[in-house]
Amino acid sequence: MAAPTSAAPPTEATRATDNLNKAIQAVEPFFKRMGSPEPMDWLTSFPNEAGQTFEQYLNGNPTLPTAERHTIYVQPIGTFSAKQDRVIRTAADYMESFFGLNVKLLARDKFDEPLRIKDHRYNKYLKHKQIRTGYILDELLLPKLPADAAAFIAFTNEDLYPDETMNFVFGQASLANRVGVWSLYWFDREGSYEAFLRRTMKVSVHETGHMFSITHCTKYECVMSGTNHLRETDRRPIDACPECTAKVCWFSKVAPAERYSRLAQFSAKNGLREESAEFREKARAVASLPNIPAKLHSAP
Repeated sequence: MAAPTSAAPPTEATRATDNLNKAIQAVEPFFKRMGSPEPMDWLTSFPNEAGQTFEQYLNGNPTLPTAERHTIYVQPIGTFSAKQDRVIRTAADYMESFFGLNVKLLARDKFDEPLRIKDHRYNKYLKHKQIRTGYILDELLLPKLPADAAAFIAFTNEDLYPDETMNFVFGQASLANRVGVWSLYWFDREGSYEAFLRRTMKVSVHETGHMFSITHCTKYECVMSGTNHLRETDRRPIDACPECTAKVCWFSKVAPAERYSRLAQFSAKNGLREESAEFREKARAVASLPNIPAKLHSAP
């Protein structure tokens, strides 16, 4: 009888996956499971969304940053108040802490004039002008896509719509072309500065997450969950759920404890005391897990 062969040693990818699955279990108590949607919520409008586990993400050939494409570019388009400029700068800082990638805030370009005169409609129900997202994505951003961009995103103060089937959208991104745009229009119309900041932070990481192949979360109350209106946006946390955090750590190669510590520092700096304390607790919950290997995966 032949001697039994020993099992092959686990690969770096296998060890990293195992550790991220442990991280999912460790931080799960910090997150609320998704309940039944309210009448106007996203899952009421789109009840067949299935969500996406960490395992499904890995098996789905996701779009990943590469050695050549490793920077998120943020492009303000149009005119903004001092408060809005501050929120955009802070949201860009949050994206860097959230994703663990370089984020570069670009100087305002001369995109404001074309926005006022091209590819818009007058919404007779809302009684104001709106810009079509496809125009910004395909005609303004795509031709200027930097060669080293993992994602190229724009902020505008104009209200947006994707097509005639929808009244408006907070933002839209193209997974294939790595460009996206989101609007401050609705976020700054009611509530405090802190509410405005939180909404902008949420949409910035939500839409960018889509550009790295993360779909809508339906398991937890998560920053990657779909939202139809401001009340629903305000209910969501600024952080990704355990499953979506594992996806971010996988493609950014940043250990969960390092990510949470960085987010705690960002939150403390920007007066988000409750989130800062919770991020510190999350960091402690995963502190014993090892770092993500630098050669974890080779993106195409």
